[in-house]
Amino acid sequence: MLVGIILQPFAWLLLFFYNLFNSYGIALILFAIVVKLILFPVTLKQKKSMIQTTMLSEQMKKLQKQYGKDRERYNVELQKLYEKEHVNPMGGCLWSLIPMFVLIALYGIIREPLTYFMSMSAEQIQTLATQLDWSRVAVSNGWVTAAVMEKAENLFQNGAYNQLYLLSLVKPENLEVLKAATGANSLFVLNFEFLGINLADIPTWKFWTGKLEWSFIGLFILPLVSTAVSFLSMKVSMVTNQMSREQKNPQMDSTNKMMLWMMPIMSLWIGFTVPAGLSVYWIAQYFVTMVQEYICGKMLKKDYEAAREASARREAEEKEEEKRRKEEARQERQRRLEEEKKNRGKKKPAPKKEEESDQEGVNREDSREGIRAYARGRSYIPGRYGGVTPYTDPDELFRAIEAAKASKKKGKSAPAKAEEKKETPELQTAETPETPVPPVEEQLTAAPVQPETPAELLTEEVEIEVEEIEVEVDEDEDKEG
Repeated sequence: MLVGIILQPFAWLLLFFYNLFNSYGIALILFAIVVKLILFPVTLKQKKSMIQTTMLSEQMKKLQKQYGKDRERYNVELQKLYEKEHVNPMGGCLWSLIPMFVLIALYGIIREPLTYFMSMSAEQIQTLATQLDWSRVAVSNGWVTAAVMEKAENLFQNGAYNQLYLLSLVKPENLEVLKAATGANSLFVLNFEFLGINLADIPTWKFWTGKLEWSFIGLFILPLVSTAVSFLSMKVSMVTNQMSREQKNPQMDSTNKMMLWMMPIMSLWIGFTVPAGLSVYWIAQYFVTMVQEYICGKMLKKDYEAAREASARREAEEKEEEKRRKEEARQERQRRLEEEKKNRGKKKPAPKKEEESDQEGVNREDSREGIRAYARGRSYIPGRYGGVTPYTDPDELFRAIEAAKASKKKGKSAPAKAEEKKETPELQTAETPETPVPPVEEQLTAAPVQPETPAELLTEEVEIEVEEIEVEVDEDEDKEG
């Protein structure tokens, strides 16, 4: 349904030209010209996109040389270049697809003229086939095989050319009868003759198997002419796209070379598989295309010149910038060389002596531990505090406390012994003659005070703690008593 809606306007246009000239061939030629004129803005857009892509060929070469091995980086930089220059690399390909859709539409119209030209329904077409004894005539002429005829339910909407063959059986002498039988007043005799060639026939390679008549030879020549004109049109398009021998795009050149041969070969193959009317349409289209290419070249020449000047100016600026960077690098190297020459005759400053410690008795080697010169500190002096402090077991301290408590209890149980011990030292003291005590200054002069070692200090602290504990024990016992 949707396809019919799309194809119907093209069918009306082609039918209008046919009614105007009563020639199927002329109608196809005029149809091709009008379609190309309608699509001329699209062609101009496609041409402009191709020229813009060609103008970037020099910059693309630089990117290829710079990032040739890194394809991912090259594609990223190439995309940035397209965005910077506002160029769509696929623009030319996208615009070129529109004529292909028109060609497909025309192919459908040529293949089914009863449906699109005469607006006949499927039932009316089937009635027409019955009236013309289609089953026998089609098999005898080789249009349809007997096996296909038996199995196929609908032979007129299956993509073949059966409607063309059926319409060719409609003659002026049986037209009125067929109109009455089918009820299709729009049915008419379609004149497929053009320059003595039946455009409803399909060309064949084996032209020598038929009669050596112009109708048969001309049918064979049409696809060949279409192929030759297609090749010529591609050449003209490539020349106008280039517009300058200095601007070359290797990627586009390879694509154009492939298209230069692929499109004509495809045209030749299709020309021998479809009715000859399609070859006539192609020939007209290719001639109009060559004229449009020439006009586009003239119209885009100013744009091309402006783009070329902008490209040359941009290239000159890039060269100037590169030259400036090289000059700055050269000046920097020259400055470094001059500094080296100036410093070459000068004596190198003597290395600073390592700072020695101002403290007396400090030796750096005493502080060294392997490769660490000051592992024990910069002011380390062995034996500064009397050597290594001996380890004191805390259990000994607790045992001393317990012993003090036990001795106190034992002292209270024997007071007499304690009194005797006190009297004895007093008597001994009274009997011992007094010895004169020298002054403090003389004592200090006679025997210098030796510094206490950490072990002695710890012993004194332990004795003080024991005495304090004894005092606390006495107080507790007094309170209990």
